[in-house]
Amino acid sequence: MKENLFKAIDENFEEIVSLRRHLHENPELSFHEVKTPKLIADFHRELGHEVQENVGGRGVVATLRGNKPGKTVALRADFDALPIQDEKDVPYKSKVPGVMHACGHDGHTASLLGLAKAINSLKDELSGTIVFIHQHAEELAPGGAIAMIEDGCLDGVDYIFGTHLWATEPTGKIQYKTGPIMAAADRFEITVQGQGGHGAKPHETKDSIVIGAQIVLALQQIVSRRISPMESAVVSVGSFEAKNAFNVIADSVKIVGTARSFNERVQTALENEIKRVVEGICLAGDVSGNVVYEKGYPALINHHDEALQVAVLAQNIPGVDEVEDMVPQMGGEDFSYYLHHVKGAFFFTGAKDSTWDRAYPHHHPKFDIDEKSLLISAKLLGELALHYTKE
Repeated sequence: MKENLFKAIDENFEEIVSLRRHLHENPELSFHEVKTPKLIADFHRELGHEVQENVGGRGVVATLRGNKPGKTVALRADFDALPIQDEKDVPYKSKVPGVMHACGHDGHTASLLGLAKAINSLKDELSGTIVFIHQHAEELAPGGAIAMIEDGCLDGVDYIFGTHLWATEPTGKIQYKTGPIMAAADRFEITVQGQGGHGAKPHETKDSIVIGAQIVLALQQIVSRRISPMESAVVSVGSFEAKNAFNVIADSVKIVGTARSFNERVQTALENEIKRVVEGICLAGDVSGNVVYEKGYPALINHHDEALQVAVLAQNIPGVDEVEDMVPQMGGEDFSYYLHHVKGAFFFTGAKDSTWDRAYPHHHPKFDIDEKSLLISAKLLGELALHYTKE
Protein backbone atom coordinates (compact mmCIF):
# COMPACT_ATOMS: atom_id res chain seq x y z
CA MET A 1 0.00 0.00 0.00
CA LYS A 2 2.91 2.33 0.73
CA GLU A 3 4.11 2.28 -2.88
CA ASN A 4 0.60 3.00 -4.15
CA LEU A 5 0.30 5.89 -1.70
CA PHE A 6 3.59 7.42 -2.80
CA LYS A 7 2.55 7.07 -6.45
CA ALA A 8 -0.79 8.76 -5.77
CA ILE A 9 0.95 11.65 -3.96
CA ASP A 10 3.31 12.12 -6.91
CA GLU A 11 0.34 12.18 -9.27
CA ASN A 12 -1.21 14.94 -7.15
CA PHE A 13 1.93 17.12 -7.17
CA GLU A 14 0.65 19.73 -9.62
CA GLU A 15 -2.55 20.12 -7.61
CA ILE A 16 -0.57 20.36 -4.35
CA VAL A 17 1.58 23.14 -5.83
CA SER A 18 -1.50 24.90 -7.19
CA LEU A 19 -3.16 24.78 -3.74
CA ARG A 20 -0.04 26.06 -2.05
CA ARG A 21 0.30 28.97 -4.47
CA HIS A 22 -3.38 29.88 -4.16
CA LEU A 23 -3.03 29.97 -0.38
CA HIS A 24 0.19 31.97 -0.68
CA GLU A 25 -1.56 34.57 -2.84
CA ASN A 26 -4.52 34.78 -0.45
CA PRO A 27 -3.16 34.70 3.11
CA GLU A 28 -5.28 35.30 6.20
CA LEU A 29 -4.10 36.39 9.63
CA SER A 30 -4.50 34.39 12.83
CA PHE A 31 -8.07 34.36 14.17
CA HIS A 32 -9.25 36.10 10.96
CA GLU A 33 -9.25 33.08 8.67
CA VAL A 34 -12.46 32.84 6.62
CA LYS A 35 -11.79 31.75 3.04
CA THR A 36 -8.98 29.33 3.93
CA PRO A 37 -11.00 27.05 6.24
CA LYS A 38 -13.86 27.07 3.71
CA LEU A 39 -11.49 25.95 0.95
CA ILE A 40 -10.20 23.17 3.21
CA ALA A 41 -13.66 21.99 4.23
CA ASP A 42 -14.92 21.99 0.64
CA PHE A 43 -11.86 20.00 -0.48
CA HIS A 44 -12.50 17.27 2.07
CA ARG A 45 -16.24 17.16 1.36
CA GLU A 46 -15.52 16.52 -2.30
CA LEU A 47 -13.49 13.51 -1.19
CA GLY A 48 -16.42 12.24 0.86
CA HIS A 49 -14.78 12.77 4.24
CA GLU A 50 -16.70 13.61 7.40
CA VAL A 51 -16.10 17.33 7.98
CA GLN A 52 -16.47 19.54 11.05
CA GLU A 53 -16.07 23.28 10.65
CA ASN A 54 -15.57 26.05 13.22
CA VAL A 55 -13.77 23.64 15.55
CA GLY A 56 -12.33 25.69 18.40
CA GLY A 57 -13.18 28.81 16.44
CA ARG A 58 -11.96 28.55 12.86
CA GLY A 59 -10.43 25.08 12.70
CA VAL A 60 -11.47 22.26 10.38
CA VAL A 61 -11.41 18.54 11.20
CA ALA A 62 -11.91 15.93 8.48
CA THR A 63 -12.15 12.19 9.10
CA LEU A 64 -11.40 9.29 6.76
CA ARG A 65 -12.46 5.85 8.01
CA GLY A 66 -10.80 2.79 6.51
CA ASN A 67 -12.57 -0.47 5.68
CA LYS A 68 -10.45 -2.42 8.15
CA PRO A 69 -10.20 -2.12 11.94
CA GLY A 70 -7.27 -0.25 13.44
CA LYS A 71 -6.07 2.71 15.46
CA THR A 72 -6.94 6.36 14.93
CA VAL A 73 -4.11 8.66 13.82
CA ALA A 74 -4.38 12.44 13.56
CA LEU A 75 -2.26 14.54 11.20
CA ARG A 76 -2.12 18.27 11.79
CA ALA A 77 -1.38 21.25 9.54
CA ASP A 78 -1.75 24.94 10.39
CA PHE A 79 -2.99 27.54 7.89
CA ASP A 80 -2.62 31.09 9.26
CA ALA A 81 -0.33 33.79 7.87
CA LEU A 82 1.71 36.67 9.32
CA PRO A 83 1.44 40.50 9.28
CA ILE A 84 4.44 40.88 6.94
CA GLN A 85 4.66 42.50 3.49
CA ASP A 86 5.61 39.97 0.81
CA GLU A 87 8.74 41.22 -0.99
CA LYS A 88 9.35 38.23 -3.27
CA ASP A 89 9.31 38.63 -7.04
CA VAL A 90 7.31 35.50 -7.87
CA PRO A 91 4.03 34.87 -9.75
CA TYR A 92 2.33 33.69 -6.54
CA LYS A 93 3.26 36.74 -4.45
CA SER A 94 0.70 37.67 -1.78
CA LYS A 95 -2.18 39.79 -3.07
CA VAL A 96 -3.01 41.02 0.44
CA PRO A 97 -1.05 44.13 1.48
CA GLY A 98 0.93 43.59 4.67
CA VAL A 99 0.03 39.90 4.99
CA MET A 100 1.97 36.86 3.76
CA HIS A 101 2.70 33.22 4.41
CA ALA A 102 6.18 33.77 5.81
CA CYS A 103 6.39 30.52 7.77
CA GLY A 104 5.29 27.78 5.39
CA HIS A 105 1.77 27.17 6.68
CA ASP A 106 0.45 27.36 3.12
CA GLY A 107 2.76 24.45 2.32
CA HIS A 108 1.69 22.52 5.41
CA THR A 109 -1.94 22.79 4.36
CA ALA A 110 -1.39 21.98 0.68
CA SER A 111 0.76 18.98 1.56
CA LEU A 112 -1.85 17.57 3.95
CA LEU A 113 -4.66 18.11 1.43
CA GLY A 114 -2.62 16.33 -1.23
CA LEU A 115 -2.03 13.45 1.15
CA ALA A 116 -5.74 13.35 2.03
CA LYS A 117 -6.66 12.99 -1.63
CA ALA A 118 -4.02 10.32 -2.22
CA ILE A 119 -4.89 8.21 0.79
CA ASN A 120 -8.62 8.57 0.08
CA SER A 121 -8.05 6.81 -3.23
CA LEU A 122 -6.76 3.82 -1.23
CA LYS A 123 -9.40 3.83 1.52
CA ASP A 124 -10.59 0.30 0.67
CA GLU A 125 -7.16 -0.95 1.78
CA LEU A 126 -6.91 1.35 4.77
CA SER A 127 -6.93 0.11 8.36
CA GLY A 128 -8.25 2.32 11.14
CA THR A 129 -9.11 6.00 10.92
CA ILE A 130 -7.19 9.09 9.87
CA VAL A 131 -8.16 12.48 11.27
CA PHE A 132 -6.94 15.55 9.37
CA ILE A 133 -6.63 18.47 11.78
CA HIS A 134 -6.42 21.81 9.97
CA GLN A 135 -5.57 24.35 12.63
CA HIS A 136 -6.05 28.08 12.63
CA ALA A 137 -3.98 30.67 14.53
CA GLU A 138 -0.71 28.92 15.30
CA GLU A 139 1.20 32.19 15.03
CA LEU A 140 -0.63 34.15 17.71
CA ALA A 141 -1.10 33.08 21.34
CA PRO A 142 -3.25 31.62 22.78
CA GLY A 143 -3.21 29.81 19.43
CA GLY A 144 -5.75 27.54 17.84
CA ALA A 145 -4.59 24.16 19.13
CA ILE A 146 -5.82 24.46 22.69
CA ALA A 147 -9.30 25.62 21.60
CA MET A 148 -9.57 22.82 19.03
CA ILE A 149 -8.61 20.25 21.66
CA GLU A 150 -11.23 21.64 24.05
CA ASP A 151 -13.74 21.34 21.19
CA GLY A 152 -12.97 17.64 20.80
CA CYS A 153 -10.57 17.37 17.86
CA LEU A 154 -8.57 14.66 19.67
CA ASP A 155 -11.54 12.60 20.82
CA GLY A 156 -10.77 8.96 20.05
CA VAL A 157 -7.32 9.77 18.63
CA ASP A 158 -4.50 7.37 19.57
CA TYR A 159 -1.53 9.15 17.92
CA ILE A 160 -0.79 12.52 16.33
CA PHE A 161 1.96 13.71 14.01
CA GLY A 162 2.89 17.00 12.42
CA THR A 163 5.75 18.61 10.54
CA HIS A 164 7.20 22.04 9.89
CA LEU A 165 8.72 22.89 6.52
CA TRP A 166 12.16 24.27 7.37
CA ALA A 167 13.44 26.58 4.64
CA THR A 168 16.95 26.94 6.06
CA GLU A 169 17.64 23.20 5.77
CA PRO A 170 18.03 21.49 2.38
CA THR A 171 15.20 19.64 0.72
CA GLY A 172 15.79 15.96 1.36
CA LYS A 173 16.67 16.36 5.04
CA ILE A 174 14.37 15.22 7.84
CA GLN A 175 15.12 16.42 11.36
CA TYR A 176 13.71 14.67 14.41
CA LYS A 177 14.27 14.71 18.15
CA THR A 178 13.15 12.66 21.13
CA GLY A 179 12.07 14.75 24.10
CA PRO A 180 12.11 18.57 23.90
CA ILE A 181 12.31 19.83 20.32
CA MET A 182 10.89 23.37 20.62
CA ALA A 183 10.81 25.78 23.53
CA ALA A 184 8.15 27.35 25.71
CA ALA A 185 7.65 30.84 24.30
CA ASP A 186 6.76 33.48 26.91
CA ARG A 187 6.29 37.25 26.62
CA PHE A 188 7.07 39.92 29.18
CA GLU A 189 6.30 43.62 29.30
CA ILE A 190 8.08 45.90 31.76
CA THR A 191 6.93 49.43 32.54
CA VAL A 192 9.18 51.87 34.39
CA GLN A 193 7.44 54.97 35.70
CA GLY A 194 9.82 57.76 36.63
CA GLN A 195 9.58 61.52 36.64
CA GLY A 196 10.42 63.29 33.40
CA GLY A 197 11.97 66.69 32.97
CA HIS A 198 14.34 68.85 30.99
CA GLY A 199 17.43 67.15 29.61
CA ALA A 200 19.54 70.01 30.94
CA LYS A 201 18.46 69.27 34.51
CA PRO A 202 18.62 65.48 34.95
CA HIS A 203 19.15 65.85 38.69
CA GLU A 204 15.59 67.12 38.98
CA THR A 205 14.17 63.99 37.31
CA LYS A 206 13.83 60.30 38.02
CA ASP A 207 15.32 59.11 34.76
CA SER A 208 13.24 56.20 33.49
CA ILE A 209 15.53 55.76 30.47
CA VAL A 210 18.64 55.17 32.55
CA ILE A 211 16.74 52.83 34.85
CA GLY A 212 15.32 50.99 31.84
CA ALA A 213 18.78 50.62 30.34
CA GLN A 214 20.06 49.13 33.60
CA ILE A 215 17.18 46.65 33.54
CA VAL A 216 17.99 45.56 29.98
CA LEU A 217 21.63 44.96 30.89
CA ALA A 218 20.71 43.11 34.08
CA LEU A 219 18.30 40.84 32.20
CA GLN A 220 21.23 39.57 30.15
CA GLN A 221 22.79 38.13 33.30
CA ILE A 222 19.79 35.99 34.25
CA VAL A 223 20.67 33.11 31.93
CA SER A 224 24.43 33.32 32.48
CA ARG A 225 24.32 33.72 36.26
CA ARG A 226 20.97 32.41 37.53
CA ILE A 227 20.27 29.41 35.27
CA SER A 228 22.37 26.25 35.38
CA PRO A 229 24.76 25.95 32.40
CA MET A 230 23.32 22.45 31.93
CA GLU A 231 19.95 24.00 31.06
CA SER A 232 18.92 25.99 27.98
CA ALA A 233 17.20 29.36 28.25
CA VAL A 234 16.86 32.68 26.45
CA VAL A 235 15.87 36.15 27.64
CA SER A 236 15.70 38.68 24.81
CA VAL A 237 14.47 42.27 24.71
CA GLY A 238 12.77 43.10 21.43
CA SER A 239 11.43 46.59 22.10
CA PHE A 240 12.50 49.59 24.19
CA GLU A 241 10.12 52.52 23.93
CA ALA A 242 10.67 55.95 25.48
CA LYS A 243 9.43 58.46 22.92
CA ASN A 244 10.14 62.09 23.65
CA ALA A 245 11.78 65.26 22.36
CA PHE A 246 15.58 65.20 22.13
CA ASN A 247 15.96 67.51 25.11
CA VAL A 248 13.34 65.96 27.38
CA ILE A 249 13.89 63.01 29.71
CA ALA A 250 11.02 60.58 29.29
CA ASP A 251 8.52 60.11 32.07
CA SER A 252 8.23 56.36 31.45
CA VAL A 253 9.74 53.46 29.55
CA LYS A 254 8.18 50.29 28.14
CA ILE A 255 10.35 47.23 27.58
CA VAL A 256 8.98 44.17 25.77
CA GLY A 257 10.71 40.85 25.25
CA THR A 258 10.56 37.08 25.25
CA ALA A 259 11.78 34.28 27.49
CA ARG A 260 12.34 30.74 26.18
CA SER A 261 12.90 27.48 28.05
CA PHE A 262 12.42 23.72 27.80
CA ASN A 263 10.97 22.83 31.21
CA GLU A 264 8.61 24.34 33.76
CA ARG A 265 11.28 24.67 36.44
CA VAL A 266 13.43 26.93 34.26
CA GLN A 267 10.36 28.75 32.96
CA THR A 268 9.31 29.61 36.52
CA ALA A 269 12.86 30.69 37.40
CA LEU A 270 13.00 33.05 34.43
CA GLU A 271 9.71 34.68 35.40
CA ASN A 272 10.78 35.11 39.03
CA GLU A 273 14.23 36.48 38.12
CA ILE A 274 12.84 39.02 35.65
CA LYS A 275 10.47 40.32 38.30
CA ARG A 276 13.25 40.38 40.91
CA VAL A 277 15.59 42.35 38.63
CA VAL A 278 12.94 44.95 37.87
CA GLU A 279 11.90 45.31 41.49
CA GLY A 280 15.48 45.73 42.73
CA ILE A 281 16.64 48.23 40.12
CA CYS A 282 13.49 50.31 40.39
CA LEU A 283 13.79 50.38 44.17
CA ALA A 284 17.38 51.60 43.91
CA GLY A 285 16.39 54.25 41.36
CA ASP A 286 13.38 55.46 43.36
CA VAL A 287 10.96 54.75 40.51
CA SER A 288 8.04 52.38 40.18
CA GLY A 289 8.20 49.30 37.98
CA ASN A 290 5.67 46.75 36.80
CA VAL A 291 6.10 43.40 35.05
CA VAL A 292 3.42 41.58 33.09
CA TYR A 293 4.62 38.06 32.32
CA GLU A 294 2.51 36.02 29.90
CA LYS A 295 3.19 32.32 29.49
CA GLY A 296 2.86 31.32 25.85
CA TYR A 297 2.94 27.87 24.31
CA PRO A 298 4.54 25.20 26.52
CA ALA A 299 7.67 23.39 25.37
CA LEU A 300 7.05 20.91 22.57
CA ILE A 301 8.17 17.54 23.94
CA ASN A 302 8.07 14.59 21.57
CA HIS A 303 7.20 11.12 22.80
CA HIS A 304 10.29 8.92 22.66
CA ASP A 305 9.14 5.90 20.65
CA GLU A 306 7.10 7.90 18.17
CA ALA A 307 9.97 10.32 17.48
CA LEU A 308 12.32 7.40 16.85
CA GLN A 309 9.76 5.88 14.49
CA VAL A 310 9.80 9.10 12.47
CA ALA A 311 13.53 8.57 11.97
CA VAL A 312 13.09 4.92 11.02
CA LEU A 313 10.33 5.52 8.47
CA ALA A 314 12.03 8.60 7.01
CA GLN A 315 14.94 6.47 5.82
CA ASN A 316 12.75 4.92 3.10
CA ILE A 317 10.87 8.00 1.93
CA PRO A 318 11.64 8.90 -1.72
CA GLY A 319 13.62 12.13 -1.85
CA VAL A 320 15.02 11.85 1.68
CA ASP A 321 18.80 11.66 1.69
CA GLU A 322 19.55 12.64 5.29
CA VAL A 323 17.85 11.99 8.64
CA GLU A 324 19.30 14.09 11.43
CA ASP A 325 18.92 13.95 15.20
CA MET A 326 18.55 17.71 15.47
CA VAL A 327 19.48 20.30 18.06
CA PRO A 328 16.29 21.60 19.75
CA GLN A 329 14.94 24.92 18.47
CA MET A 330 14.16 27.91 20.68
CA GLY A 331 11.12 28.76 18.56
CA GLY A 332 7.67 27.99 19.91
CA GLU A 333 4.88 25.81 18.50
CA ASP A 334 1.40 25.12 19.86
CA PHE A 335 1.57 21.55 18.54
CA SER A 336 2.89 21.05 22.07
CA TYR A 337 -0.68 21.03 23.39
CA TYR A 338 -1.63 17.98 21.31
CA LEU A 339 1.25 15.98 22.77
CA HIS A 340 -0.06 16.67 26.26
CA HIS A 341 -3.08 14.52 25.40
CA VAL A 342 -1.95 11.77 23.01
CA LYS A 343 1.27 10.13 21.91
CA GLY A 344 3.04 11.44 18.85
CA ALA A 345 5.86 13.52 17.44
CA PHE A 346 6.68 16.66 15.51
CA PHE A 347 9.50 16.82 12.98
CA PHE A 348 11.11 19.19 10.49
CA THR A 349 11.12 18.76 6.72
CA GLY A 350 13.92 20.54 4.87
CA ALA A 351 12.61 22.97 2.23
CA LYS A 352 15.66 24.81 0.87
CA ASP A 353 16.11 24.58 -2.89
CA SER A 354 19.65 23.47 -3.79
CA THR A 355 19.79 26.10 -6.56
CA TRP A 356 19.19 29.05 -4.21
CA ASP A 357 22.13 31.29 -3.35
CA ARG A 358 20.39 32.20 -0.13
CA ALA A 359 17.53 30.79 1.92
CA TYR A 360 15.59 33.48 3.73
CA PRO A 361 14.59 32.52 7.28
CA HIS A 362 11.07 32.12 8.60
CA HIS A 363 9.15 35.36 9.19
CA HIS A 364 11.29 37.16 6.58
CA PRO A 365 9.60 39.25 3.83
CA LYS A 366 11.30 37.12 1.16
CA PHE A 367 10.62 33.75 2.75
CA ASP A 368 9.87 30.92 0.35
CA ILE A 369 10.07 27.12 0.15
CA ASP A 370 11.17 24.52 -2.36
CA GLU A 371 7.85 23.01 -3.40
CA LYS A 372 9.43 19.58 -3.89
CA SER A 373 9.53 19.41 -0.09
CA LEU A 374 5.72 19.15 -0.13
CA LEU A 375 6.01 15.64 -1.56
CA ILE A 376 8.40 14.55 1.16
CA SER A 377 6.28 15.91 4.02
CA ALA A 378 3.13 14.31 2.57
CA LYS A 379 4.79 10.94 2.10
CA LEU A 380 6.33 10.79 5.57
CA LEU A 381 3.09 11.87 7.27
CA GLY A 382 1.24 9.31 5.17
CA GLU A 383 3.70 6.55 6.03
CA LEU A 384 3.36 7.39 9.73
CA ALA A 385 -0.43 7.21 9.42
CA LEU A 386 -0.29 3.81 7.69
CA HIS A 387 2.16 2.46 10.26
CA TYR A 388 0.23 3.52 13.35
CA THR A 389 -3.29 2.75 12.15
CA LYS A 390 -2.25 -0.89 11.78
CA GLU A 391 -0.98 -1.28 15.36
